[in-house]
Formats: sequence, C-alpha cells, structure tokens
Amino acid sequence: MTIQITSLAVTDATLSNRAALLAEQLNLELMLPDAEKAQLILTPNRLEIRYPQLGGPVFIDFVSGKNQHRRQFGGGRGQPLAKAVGLKNGANPIIIDATAGFGRDAFVFASLGCQVTMLEQQPLVAALLSDAMQRAETDAETAQIISRMQLHQSDATKYLASLSEAERPDVVYLDPMYPAREKSALVKKEMQLLHHLVGPDSNSAELLNIARKVALKRVTVKRPKGAEFFADQKPHVSIESKNTRYDIYTG
Repeated sequence: MTIQITSLAVTDATLSNRAALLAEQLNLELMLPDAEKAQLILTPNRLEIRYPQLGGPVFIDFVSGKNQHRRQFGGGRGQPLAKAVGLKNGANPIIIDATAGFGRDAFVFASLGCQVTMLEQQPLVAALLSDAMQRAETDAETAQIISRMQLHQSDATKYLASLSEAERPDVVYLDPMYPAREKSALVKKEMQLLHHLVGPDSNSAELLNIARKVALKRVTVKRPKGAEFFADQKPHVSIESKNTRYDIYTG
C-alpha cells in the first residue's frame, strides 16, 4: 500500500512565506492542519509528516535523539557499518549513498570523516532530509559533519549513470527497501512511512549493476541478516552484525 500526501500545512503564520515556497516546490496544496489526513507540516522547529496511522509525527533530527547517540557511542571505525565501506587505516572513502532514506548511515559516514553524497528519489523524504541538514548546520556539534554531506533529490540509477569519470565515487552504498512485514506493529513508524511513500523495490538489478560499474572500489549493500542476496547477485564477501549483513561487491 502507498499513500499520497497532497497538502502542506503550517502551524505558525510567520512561516507562511516559507510554506508557500515549499508547497510550490513540492506541488502541494496549502491547507490548515487536518488530523484526519496525511500531511506535510511546517512548524517553527522542523518539517515533519503527520500520518494518522503512525501515531505521531515523522521527522529527521541529526542533532539529538538516535543520531546523536550514534555520533557519540556508535563504535567509530570499528563498527561493522564502517568496515563495510572500507573505513580502515585512516582511509576516508568518497561515498554515494544511493538510497538515502532518513540519512542515518550517511550521517555516520560523514561523522567518521567521509564525503557523502545522498540520493533520495522520494521528494517528501528529500525535503525532510534537507530541513534536518539546515537545522544541523546551525549546531556547533554537527555543523562540520553536515559540511561533508550533500543531498540530491534524484533517481539513483539515472544519477549514477550520468556521472563522469572524475565524479565516480570510491563506494556506492545501497540500503534497499526491505520487504514489508505483515504485522505493521513490528516495524518502526519511520519505516512504515517509507514503505507507504516509496512502495516496493522495482529496479534492484538495474541499480546494483550500474552501481558496480560506477564504484571505484566497492558497492556495499545493507541487508537483513538471513535475507536473500540483493538482485540475486552473490557478493564477494559479507560482514555481519547482530541483525544486519553487509554484502560487498568489488571489481
């Protein structure tokens, strides 16, 4: 099931001009907040999506919450995620995160010193990412991290195919949409929203193939532990953590 968000609401009249510009950019209707509808909401503190079935707003915050915890206690370069993209011996690979989503892994890469380009096709998710980056730019603890992150609202396959030789990254990182679980209570609200907005994966083989052509050193694919290989392509090596497997394709 997918949902359509067709309106943007603002909670403070002083934000009307910004809301009007954002609504025009995203082709949304400006409306009053409606608790019965799925809406993009602009508040004085952040941009968020409110969807009645989720039971609370969805937004991205690089300064506090989970991202703050991962920044401070995430395990540094020794964690499986860092090893999976080649963060060793002082190397800071240039990374394209081709399925950025809520930007959590990209933020970890940037916090460890990597230059990261995030690609997010879904316009509303990209808008949440952009808003979170703007807020984090004003915070002393995260501004430098954000300076190493770029965002493009783009189809990943087309973007990767358009790169020149000089623009090829060291690593292409893929965190494809996991299959939706039947019991939605088992899935966190942020992932429920992504499933509803993005829908099922439809071009896995094409995306992996172009990523393997573009990446100078490796393609890293994040999968649930025990899941089938992405696009039925066997990796050269895998790195496992408690619940996650990172499949690595080289050459």
